[in-house]
Amino acid sequence: MSKPSVADVRAAGQPPGLKSRRNEEHWAGRLYMRDLSPYVSTGFVRLRVPPNPITYLMIAAGVLGGAALAFGGLWSAILTALLIQVYLLLDCCDGEVARYTGRTSVAGVFLDRIGHYLAEIALLIGLGIRAQGEWEAGGWVVAGMAAALGAALIKAETDNVVVARVKAGLGQEMPESAAQPRSSLLGTARRIASSVGFHRIIGAVELSLLALAAAVIDMILGDLTATRILTVACVAVAALQTVLHLVSIMASRRLH
Repeated sequence: MSKPSVADVRAAGQPPGLKSRRNEEHWAGRLYMRDLSPYVSTGFVRLRVPPNPITYLMIAAGVLGGAALAFGGLWSAILTALLIQVYLLLDCCDGEVARYTGRTSVAGVFLDRIGHYLAEIALLIGLGIRAQGEWEAGGWVVAGMAAALGAALIKAETDNVVVARVKAGLGQEMPESAAQPRSSLLGTARRIASSVGFHRIIGAVELSLLALAAAVIDMILGDLTATRILTVACVAVAALQTVLHLVSIMASRRLH
């Protein structure tokens, strides 16, 4: 196991169906990162690095990405985008190493979830500070914190479905059909919202790229207009998605 090939790690670390997990596998993972990650995962395996330290590195990359975004200028947005790509890479690697070495654990799942919470919260707060234009409390900082709260609540809603089912003795596993709203009208609305994908702008990868695009526009315009528009959009999406996601859960069979 000390000298596995990339093909060995890919075969064990990316079991059939991994890329098709639409609700769990990020589009960037399916598009390119899962093609790159086995090379890095193989290095971790050869160095005998356990999965959880890789997850800690993932968390650090995500939080540092948010911290970098808080600074003004184009360079900080570029650094943020790069750090979030590292975050995504490590997010792929920790699971691949865990599966290859047979060291999957409840603690690993927990740390992975916490990492996603922290990365999105850090990025949204960093965006608010960036939109403020200075290191002082103000309305834009509050806006970033409000968006971060919404992002955390959305994840908490998802995670608490599992908590509620386990506490009620229903078990964690659910058929895919359970996510569909019992109302056909709500089902149609859910499909439309999913196809539009507006909720993705508060995701770590998407937000880092949008913040970079906003930084380029700000540099051209000579102000913070684009960053502030993005901040307002994040607040609106976080608030709307918090409510819509809760309605979607309550209207589905996930709690039955």
